[in-house]
Amino acid sequence: MRKPCIKVPKINGEPTRCTLIELELLDHSAKIASDAQCLYLPLIRVPEAPEFEQIPEGVEISEFEFKVQQKKPTLEDLLGLMPHYEVIGDIALIEIDEMEAEKIADALLKVHPHITTVLGAVTPVTGEYRIREFRLIAGVETTETIHREHGCLYAVDLAKAYFTPRLGTERFRVLSRIKPGDVVVDMFAGVGPYSILIAKKAGPKKVIAIDKNPDAIRLLRRNIDLNSADNVEAIEGDANEEAQRFAGIADHVIMNLPHSAHEFLDAAVGLVRNGGIIHYYGITPEDDLYDSSSGLIRDAAARAGRVVEVVDKRIVRSYAPHQYNVCIEVLVE
Repeated sequence: MRKPCIKVPKINGEPTRCTLIELELLDHSAKIASDAQCLYLPLIRVPEAPEFEQIPEGVEISEFEFKVQQKKPTLEDLLGLMPHYEVIGDIALIEIDEMEAEKIADALLKVHPHITTVLGAVTPVTGEYRIREFRLIAGVETTETIHREHGCLYAVDLAKAYFTPRLGTERFRVLSRIKPGDVVVDMFAGVGPYSILIAKKAGPKKVIAIDKNPDAIRLLRRNIDLNSADNVEAIEGDANEEAQRFAGIADHVIMNLPHSAHEFLDAAVGLVRNGGIIHYYGITPEDDLYDSSSGLIRDAAARAGRVVEVVDKRIVRSYAPHQYNVCIEVLVE
């Protein structure tokens, strides 16, 4: 069958294949083909412009006559339902209270050969460092993995530092706001999914990445090395205190600590230069998505003798019944 495809030199074949899987563009009904120099990766559809920007360089859109791939059983085929799960690197996370968790884990290992560990979350995200406890359901007993997102690599330890792939689209959206030469302060950097992505893809002058969790900073420093992101400075410390060292230098301040970012607004206002942007994240009820949070930001600006203008606001994702993770972006003068 003749299909659109990505033609890519073999040396870049695997990262391109992984990216297409992340973007849900790789057509598994067709067998990947090759010649002496290139791989031909079948597509469900031609990538749109923002998606194409995420695909490694050196590829071209083409067409190819593919052989039909014998259909593999899906999770629904094996289980009779589609379970809720997320994949981080080669680890799959499922809800511990799912019925027949072991059966779901075994099916995941069969359907997704790249998954080697299935964990169940024993606790919700709790504590100052926003971490969870896990129980091994199937596979290799580990909480450590390497996750790939938007062409970047992240060393992750799920038991020691918070990470979710569910914000991948949001991180890419913020990336699009950053201009070459900007200074960015990531106040709650974790293992660096915002900081590393921006450093590699946006050409900023510098990214200052702060986190209080020593394990997160250890992993962040490893990720700086993994991605050759030499323009990221990793700082272990409280963002309220560390912000005093960098007053007025930031073109962008990222505040991805949605349950308590409001406690750091005075520091964020102090960080941002005139004309700079604060990217504020919160958890808000559906009947007050933006107004109360915008008021908190304006109050913090007023305390510093400054004013803000809301330039964008959006729902990032549903968080709980009638509650949403939102982003409010404000320009500060």
